[in-house]
Amino acid sequence: MQPYFLPYIGYFQLINMVDEYVLYDNIQFTKKGWIHRNRMLQNDDVEYFTLPLKKDSDYLDIVDRNLTDDWENEKIKILRKIEANYRKASHFQQFFPVVKSIFDYKNKNLFDFIYNSIKMMNEYLEIKTPIIVSSELPSSIKDIKSQDKVLAICKARSANEYINSSGGMELYDINEFKKQNIELKFYKAKEIHYQQFNNAFAPYLSILDVCMFCEKEKVFNYLNEYEFFINQ
Repeated sequence: MQPYFLPYIGYFQLINMVDEYVLYDNIQFTKKGWIHRNRMLQNDDVEYFTLPLKKDSDYLDIVDRNLTDDWENEKIKILRKIEANYRKASHFQQFFPVVKSIFDYKNKNLFDFIYNSIKMMNEYLEIKTPIIVSSELPSSIKDIKSQDKVLAICKARSANEYINSSGGMELYDINEFKKQNIELKFYKAKEIHYQQFNNAFAPYLSILDVCMFCEKEKVFNYLNEYEFFINQ
């Protein structure tokens, strides 16, 4: 998977369910998607929060991008916004220090910053799954694309099963995986509902939203609230 910053709980469900998690660092960064942004509550609406990046080529890999030179000031703005939006949440006092520690990480390399945030969230959620960074795999894998890249990674890690989000079902051919003796499976997070102040429930927000409103035991239980699909 790509590294995502404080992603929704389904991302952590996947890390928790597998034996080993491969995290891409040497693939091209894209502005679209969830690499450096996510969503949180703001008043009665949903608002994006985004890691500001240093201006650079859009064709660089994730590992070659960096946070803005003015990051120290920018992070204060984001933290103040998170605090303003969640200070009345039932578990703000417990979880906000974790968020602050994530933002206080000193390395401004984008991949390292997000990787550290994932590791810190795994520690908070007591997820023990080992994470393999893709650049640690054989160099021949780097220039392979799409499904062939996934198959090459599975082969390099001696995997007999590959799991991805149901959003990727159209990207993979189950017969190609069968040829490699690899079972292809997809999962989807079940609908999870919890009290968000007195608002109508807004689903699939950042993991920080879940942890602000829910005690840790409930979040642990949510890690198992998913179902599998098989692409026929």
